[in-house]
Order: sequence, then C-alpha cells, then structure tokens
Amino acid sequence: MRKYKHIFFDLDRTLWDFEKNSEATFNDLYLIYNIEEILGCKFTEFFNNYKIHNIALWELYRKGEIKKDFLSLNRFLYTLNDFGNNNLALAQNLAKDYIAISPQKNLLFPHTIETLDFLKDKYQLHIITNGFIEVQYKKIKNSGLEKYFSNTITSEEAGVQKPAKHIFDYSLQKANAMPNESIMIGDDLQTDILGAKNAGIDQIFFNIDNISHNEEITHEIDSLIKIIDILN
Repeated sequence: MRKYKHIFFDLDRTLWDFEKNSEATFNDLYLIYNIEEILGCKFTEFFNNYKIHNIALWELYRKGEIKKDFLSLNRFLYTLNDFGNNNLALAQNLAKDYIAISPQKNLLFPHTIETLDFLKDKYQLHIITNGFIEVQYKKIKNSGLEKYFSNTITSEEAGVQKPAKHIFDYSLQKANAMPNESIMIGDDLQTDILGAKNAGIDQIFFNIDNISHNEEITHEIDSLIKIIDILN
C-alpha cells in the first residue's frame, strides 16, 4: 500500500457529531426562548422543520447563490414562519445564540479519539471544512481535537467550498503536501469524496448510513476505527 504522509479529515458528521450536537443546541434554544408556548409546537416539530430549511439553504450557499448571513438568519425565520410566526427579532436571537451555543457541544463519533491517537504520530493530520470559520475553530478546541491537527482549512479561507477542486489544491499547498501522498476522509460522497478524487487525492468514505452508490472510490468504512486497519 502507498505510504501516505498527510491525512485530511472533514469535521462535521465525520469527527464532530453534527446531528447530536445540533439537536442538543436546539433543545437549549427551545427551552431558553419558550418555543413551545410561542409557537405551539413540540420540540421535534421545531427541530425537524429547521433541518429541512437548513439543508436547503446550505445547498444554495454551497452553490454561491446566497450569502452566509442570509443562511444564518433565514433558516430560523423560515422555521418560525412554518408556525405562523414572523418575529424577525426572535429569528435574529436564535441565529446568534445557535452560533454561540453550538460549538460548545463536544459529542464526537465513536472511536474518534482512539483513531486520532493512533494516527497522530504517524501522519500529518489536517481538517478541510465548509463550516463557518468562527464556529469550526471553537468546535475543534472545545471537543479536544485541536492538538491532533496541523492545519484547519475552511471554505471561507479558501474562497470556495468543497467539492470545488480549488479548496483541495489550496489545502495541499497549505499543508505542503502532494496529492499522491495524501488521503481524504469524509462522510459526504459528493462534497468530500468525489471532490477529493477530482483533485487526485485518495479517499476514505465514512459511510455510516450505508448509502448505496456506484462510485469508484479508494476505501469505504462504516466506523472510524476501520481507518486504523486501512492505514496501519
């Protein structure tokens, strides 16, 4: 097997458990702002409606069709609108507090630390993330990941988002790495895996949801601990 020198990780939904941390954050917001009384909805309704809007707006953001501030605010405003509420000030407060509370959550996927402990003395580790810069660095620090990574490259820093080839080229340059000595690990087939493939970088698809596909990729796993078997 090729001797890799550099390993690039996605952050959200690969190391940092985005779904569980996001739900915990929303539970805080639901209680802080007394959402049940204001909107007349249960937590699951509030959270599920938000997720629909968040996914749709992130897709537009990745395509460059909307700006970051539009996404941050309107994923909440649209959710409030679903329940007949047009309170802009409430949406603004929810957006602000989500950004403040979310990176304080520190739930990681199983075997994250065990895997990184194995890799850290054998490889140079880096993160490539599409998340907001003011949030991602806090997530990394608060969840104890900071000590493992030489570089964290955000889409805001690179000027484009995954899967654009430029962000991978930029990341290789920043890490002083060559494509043929690097491998990318991520959960998103299009964004992380095919993006890396297009940049000439080998890939490990963290397919925890067992998504069916016909793509030719380098490796596929359903648990982070299996990275050790591949790279040992």
